[in-house]
Amino acid sequence: MAETCKEAGTRTFTLQDFVYAGRERLHLDVVVGGGGLEREVLEPMCNRPGLALTGFYGCFAWRRLQVIGQAERAYLESFPAGESLERVKALFERGAYCIILANGMKVPDGLAAAAEAAGAALMRTDLLTREFFHQSTFVLETLRAPAARMYATTVEVAGLGVMIEGAPGLGKSETALGLVKRGNALVADDFTCIRKDVAINALFASASETTRNYMEIRGIGIINVPKIFGVTAVRGEKRLDLVVSLRRLEDVAGELDRSGQERHVRTILGVDVPQITIPVSAGRDLVNLIETAAQQYKLLASGYDAVKDLDGRLCARAVAGEQHKGEQNGR
Repeated sequence: MAETCKEAGTRTFTLQDFVYAGRERLHLDVVVGGGGLEREVLEPMCNRPGLALTGFYGCFAWRRLQVIGQAERAYLESFPAGESLERVKALFERGAYCIILANGMKVPDGLAAAAEAAGAALMRTDLLTREFFHQSTFVLETLRAPAARMYATTVEVAGLGVMIEGAPGLGKSETALGLVKRGNALVADDFTCIRKDVAINALFASASETTRNYMEIRGIGIINVPKIFGVTAVRGEKRLDLVVSLRRLEDVAGELDRSGQERHVRTILGVDVPQITIPVSAGRDLVNLIETAAQQYKLLASGYDAVKDLDGRLCARAVAGEQHKGEQNGR
């Protein structure tokens, strides 16, 4: 059974987390950080403080990240420099803890010092305001998403995200290596990070940044998967479709449903994921079994159930046999 070492509801995160997570998408340049970067993002959304800059502070969304775009810039430039600075400083006085200047805007004189004095963060981006809002939504939603970390190995098998869990020594990594050699792709070895996409109620698996692309194989040591098998042998993130639990045969000998008629699920972060148990014993080809399990799941998802199909055939044959027997007795 996989061990959950961290599972929580909606996560909290800091401005530093936001800057780091958005380093590729958001093109953020921190002008003033200081202690402000350690502040928690209270409401993971961006806000354009147009009304607040006019002096109307009713319903001012100070808990959000404040973005000054082209329209706000033009408005501020309609005032003398001293007055425009006072209008921005008023945002800090009313709780604003982060201001982001969009469109590659230059930092107005005195604004960096005002942010530092308020213990707030000041950043710049060369993205257009609308593009920054669009990209920041992805970053903020990812950061706030419920998450879990599991001691398990995840592989993309036949296009499905398959998480392999089980006690140490059952061969999770060796099985994953065999799957990779057969054309499948590694997502995470031994330690899988899971995030929940609340919008579609689905889970996505990935490796931690430190261990991404690496595997530990007993007797060989640490290997870099893309260096050996090529870049197509790894995936950055994959939707989690199936959980495979490896159990010692002696531990589950009396529990297994040999027909496969029973359906089991594993609940992770409130999402039910189909789960199967594969007994491990000497000589069993786990690579072949997991590939077959993935293909079986795809058939089930498409509406085909081999158990029902076979049951229908057996029933039809029994009915035909009874009819034939009745005809024989009627002669």
